[in-house]
Amino acid sequence: MEPNREGEVWVLAEQEDGSLHDVALELCGKARQLADQLNVKVGAVLAGHRVRHLVDRLIAHGADRVYLVDDERLAHYQTGSYARVMCTLVEQHRPQIVMYGATPLGRDLAPRVASYLRAGMTADCTDLQISDVTEARTGKVHKNLLLQIRPAFGGNIIATIVNYDQWPQMATVREGVMPMLPADHSRKGTVVEAQVALTAADMPLRLMERHLEPRKVNLKGARVIVAGGGGIGSKENFRLLYELAGAIGGAVGASRAAVDSGYIGKEYQIGQTGTTVRPALYIAVGISGAVQHRAGMEESAKIIAINTDPQAPIFSIAHYGIVGDYKKVIPMMLRALKERK
Repeated sequence: MEPNREGEVWVLAEQEDGSLHDVALELCGKARQLADQLNVKVGAVLAGHRVRHLVDRLIAHGADRVYLVDDERLAHYQTGSYARVMCTLVEQHRPQIVMYGATPLGRDLAPRVASYLRAGMTADCTDLQISDVTEARTGKVHKNLLLQIRPAFGGNIIATIVNYDQWPQMATVREGVMPMLPADHSRKGTVVEAQVALTAADMPLRLMERHLEPRKVNLKGARVIVAGGGGIGSKENFRLLYELAGAIGGAVGASRAAVDSGYIGKEYQIGQTGTTVRPALYIAVGISGAVQHRAGMEESAKIIAINTDPQAPIFSIAHYGIVGDYKKVIPMMLRALKERK
């Protein structure tokens, strides 16, 4: 599709059972910033069944237009039907940027849409910016392109990717990397009632049963996190971290090294391939601080690092560093907390 410089900045308003995913609201705030730079409007695509009540929240978080596709066949996500919705709306309204959360749904849907539209798509972005870009080969200047920024080569470099000819410019964005801006309930927006013709080919699956497992860990919502790394040494040793987290009203997290070693479940993983968090206090215990882990927690308001290696990279971003054995340091912290109480 040819570039449309007047096109809107769009967000897929991912929802499940009538509840918006946090990443949709995070992206509305980012879309608002990008659209203001481009002097265009923000659109949110809201597909589902009986989801009209979510419109006001999307507008409050930055959307100017909500493209509502309400159909009972969209009550549960299927790749084909949701891809048909996105492709139809993109072809009709020609946005210049489309963003999805890098959730299981977004990672499944975005490549299908990109393939159909023959557009580029960058996965797992950690930042998005607007800038002019000069082609090195021809010297041609492209105005106001979307810089799609993401870690590459295992997090060892940061890649900036641009798409100057096959639009819309599309990206999936990691959860938690964009701060959710405060809602402004005085904002006004419009609802565009959209009709999309769905065929049997778009819905090849029939839902027989549905089983939902409640989330046991909510790292994104935790104001205090005590995270352990490979230096913890064993599953049993994580007991100390649970004690500390319990004493200060926090949640327990982990680095990939701890998860890969079997010390704790993957749902606790923080970092480039885990959850991105920004708590008020982050206590890193036995974590070396590889760039992959730092990508998921370096926006924490206060970081305390405990490590036996004074040269550990984690100390370069920590506000307070404790060089020592956590098996001695944490009991001292627990005693101090009890005495203070």
